[in-house]
Amino acid sequence: MNRRIDEAVAVRAYELWEQAGKPQGRDEEFWHLAEQQLLNEDKSSPLRTPDTL
Repeated sequence: MNRRIDEAVAVRAYELWEQAGKPQGRDEEFWHLAEQQLLNEDKSSPLRTPDTL
């Protein structure tokens, strides 16, 4: 992934982790959840073109 995407995923994953009460040992779970949320948001964007993602 590129750096900008990694940063966005990291920010979202941290937010999700905080909202869940900061559980230990679930970092990969929150990373994947954040990735999926950001992908879903991008797919629903009216500015998205078919060749994006």
